[in-house]
Amino acid sequence: MDKELALSVLDLVGMRTGETAGSAIARSVDLAQHVEQWGYRRFWLAEHHSIAGLACSATSVLIGHVAAATRTIRVGSGGVMLPNHAPLVVAEQFGTLEALYPGRIDLGLGRAPGGDFQTMRALRRDSRQSGDDFPALLAELQSYLGPEKPGQVVKAIPGQGSHVPITLLGSSGFSAHLAGKLGLPFAFAAHFAPEYLYAAAQIYREQFRPGAVLQKPYLMIAVQVIAAETDAAARRLFTTPQQRFLQLIRNQPVELLPPVDSMDSLWQDWERDAVQNKLGAAIIGSDATVRQRLERLVEDTGANEIIAVTDTYEHADRLASYQRLAGIAAAAPALAGSSVVSP
Repeated sequence: MDKELALSVLDLVGMRTGETAGSAIARSVDLAQHVEQWGYRRFWLAEHHSIAGLACSATSVLIGHVAAATRTIRVGSGGVMLPNHAPLVVAEQFGTLEALYPGRIDLGLGRAPGGDFQTMRALRRDSRQSGDDFPALLAELQSYLGPEKPGQVVKAIPGQGSHVPITLLGSSGFSAHLAGKLGLPFAFAAHFAPEYLYAAAQIYREQFRPGAVLQKPYLMIAVQVIAAETDAAARRLFTTPQQRFLQLIRNQPVELLPPVDSMDSLWQDWERDAVQNKLGAAIIGSDATVRQRLERLVEDTGANEIIAVTDTYEHADRLASYQRLAGIAAAAPALAGSSVVSP
């Protein structure tokens, strides 16, 4: 049993306007090295395609790069969008990563496209796909990562028998139900779909069946977090992710933009409502405020692990927020012992 709430990081490798991908990736590596020192459990990288401002499209390549620059922190995908890829290729990639960095690789899986319709076609996805074939794709992938079966013709080499840990990701009840049924860890994307969080958490726990991976449910929640010296300072830093989501709904590049004193002049009422809806679960404020909201989130959901999404413009502010969050979780008695399983 862990003594503290497990903390992890989800990184989209955000780019500033005019910045090179290499520069943004270097910041991500530096962040991973710092959070490793502060006791974070894992560093996950997302998969997005054809989105100006995000340099995380080649997820498995980035995982290998970050793992090579760190020593102990788990590194993985948050997540690989499985319908975009042949399960055999995913098994080979993550089997290779596991061979290079034994015991440190995670495979988080989602079923969304990670891009728009045109991008789906460029990824060779069938335009008629709805994600309903995800369970079949998952079963095929598991067959390549599990032990070789008698008569098995196609094998993942490396990959076969590697047992790379799989976590299902979701922003609705579909993956919550599937993760529970299969006895797998479940990570909910509250950083952009907070309205379904509590329903999905309940579905996961109600549907959970013990299995070879877990005897008890293991719920991870990805949520926007910015901790700063004061509530006002944190709210100002929060205008950077607010601007990102505003650009997203306007179908504009989502580069990191400097914080502003007020968002009032930047958005219309309906845009403000849309952004606030997407960021409704965000935990923003001073150490005391973040601690209070974090305790409430864990109490209300039974979360075992928080995956913090912190996108500030200045790298120093991002580091400071993650360091503060580590201290908050370690010092809060209400969070002690909440992580009951360590998948």
